[in-house]
Amino acid sequence: MVSSPHFLTASTLTGDAVKNLQGESLGDLKDIMIDTDTGTIAYGVLSFGGVLGMGDKLFAVPWDAIQVDGANKQLLLNVDKQRLKDAPGFDKDHWPNFADTQFISQIREYYKH
Repeated sequence: MVSSPHFLTASTLTGDAVKNLQGESLGDLKDIMIDTDTGTIAYGVLSFGGVLGMGDKLFAVPWDAIQVDGANKQLLLNVDKQRLKDAPGFDKDHWPNFADTQFISQIREYYKH
């Protein structure tokens, strides 16, 4: 079990490294999507695959699939690196509609959350 603080600012998490349970780098957290109806974090937006911010692919990952590892200032996602590469993603200029039920179902099914 990973120990993490109960309260953090969004800016504290943004930019943190994301790793899988095998310790492989999966990129970093670019943004956090908040469900304004419930006041909860719905998704973490991960950036992966580019060089110096160019050519990055972005991924919306259900927040409940992400663990905060406060001791190591990183986030953990239990997904194989290749599976993340094949995940539904988007680029910085074409964000999906996070309220679209088809999008929500597709993402939750992919990450099993």
